[in-house]
Amino acid sequence: MPDYSDRLDRAVAITADAASVSLSYFRRDPEVEIKADESPVTLADKATEQSLRDSLRQHFPHEAIFGEEFGRTGEGTATWIIDPIDGTRSFIAGLPLFGMLLGYLVEGHPKLGVIRMPALGEVYAGGEGLNATCNGAEIRVNPCRSLKEARLFINEGDKLAVSETEVFKRLVRAGQLRRLGADCYPHALVARGLAEAVVDYDLQPYDYLPVSAVVEAAGGLMTDWQGKPLSMTSDGRTVTAATPELHAELLELLNRP
Repeated sequence: MPDYSDRLDRAVAITADAASVSLSYFRRDPEVEIKADESPVTLADKATEQSLRDSLRQHFPHEAIFGEEFGRTGEGTATWIIDPIDGTRSFIAGLPLFGMLLGYLVEGHPKLGVIRMPALGEVYAGGEGLNATCNGAEIRVNPCRSLKEARLFINEGDKLAVSETEVFKRLVRAGQLRRLGADCYPHALVARGLAEAVVDYDLQPYDYLPVSAVVEAAGGLMTDWQGKPLSMTSDGRTVTAATPELHAELLELLNRP
């Protein structure tokens, strides 16, 4: 198995540099554009992705880059994948729960990931064959095996309530404790052992592939709603769980007739 530790250390450093860019725009009433898919984008999104791209080209000049704002550049089996501000709506609203995601893929499979929370001063990292960490300290999932004992985050609840009404009704009655959430931070909390499950919806590859590397390095699972491994072509519906038992129970709930 390749040793990705040096590459992960570099990825953490690259996101640290880019975090100063996003924070320089935070809570400064950014100018907002609406993209074709009706999602918002700010100058901060673009400037942050550009910072990440510049650093990646400097250190890994022969590897491809795929980012939310500027698409794909370069060719090859190795690709860096970027979400410069995961949670632009939170960013616009002045909430400190926006993140920055950077992942490394080989033939489309995530090998390492970084979840940085610039306004919280937290960075989560992990990868294949590596421990997951938060600010450099090792983290592990909580060994919760039952949904009735789990702290469950329901991400994108407004979308689920409209598009997956029956599933949403079941989710809001599940778990020991439920929170409506969004974006990457709930998944990081599962990796850290502070939550046990996240159901997410309507994601893009740059939203879930970097996150999945961290969750799995911490001992958790992250799949689509059918239990299949995540890939560039997944449908954007994901399940994160601390243990296989909890994961199986969530899949049953999501796919119940």
